[in-house]
Amino acid sequence: MSIKPLREQGDPATRFSDRVRDYERFRPSYPPPAIDAILDGLGDPATLVAADVGAGTGISARLLAARAVHVHAIEPNNEMREAGERAGSGRPGRIDWRDATGEATGLPDHSVDLITCAQAYHWLDPDRAATEFTRILKPGGRIALMWNDWDETHPVTSGYSRLIRRHCTGLPPHHEEWTPTVSGKLMVTGTRRFPHAQRLDAEGLVGRAMSASYVPKQGPAHDAIVSGLRALHAEHAGADGLVDLAYETWVCFVGT
Repeated sequence: MSIKPLREQGDPATRFSDRVRDYERFRPSYPPPAIDAILDGLGDPATLVAADVGAGTGISARLLAARAVHVHAIEPNNEMREAGERAGSGRPGRIDWRDATGEATGLPDHSVDLITCAQAYHWLDPDRAATEFTRILKPGGRIALMWNDWDETHPVTSGYSRLIRRHCTGLPPHHEEWTPTVSGKLMVTGTRRFPHAQRLDAEGLVGRAMSASYVPKQGPAHDAIVSGLRALHAEHAGADGLVDLAYETWVCFVGT
């Protein structure tokens, strides 16, 4: 079984347009050891060119730029891309934003050392993306797919996931369940896993849910999720008013 795209659930170029504010404020980043693993062995980061496919508001692109990598941030959603451009890179000239897709980046042949796809590969057509990745990647380059998966051994995260699964449809598959075949053209060559967490107040816990494209923004299911998350926060919050939402950051290296 190969990874199936989620395009049938809506155009990813517009699907997140009403989620940008929550996405900017409440989506988790990625742990430094995961970025270390992605860059390990590629040489001086300042000499590397990366294509960050499905860059969203620039979370992963900024992490690479902070290491001095030059990043082509590929994002077809206008609102998400504009939010990323407003946020900047922290290192002038290190992020080049492009209105493009993972299947058609517009980049020259064999022009990038690294392709990253953080929390986005499941939105691509896998065969067309594989063809494009192979076209733009330099010989000896690297492709790294990355997700923050829920750590459902953690009590808050377990309660969070139960609420979401009960009231939402169209969730992406859990990435650990995928077989080694990414598409007919790319195969998994290795995986790494890293613990990660967010510290969130009640507003943040609700906002994290609302940043997901499959969570309803209104109606009975929305109301049930919001009330359930507020109750979950009240049950588990520490003296500082915060809870941990725990993840396992999953990095999947693929190649031909």
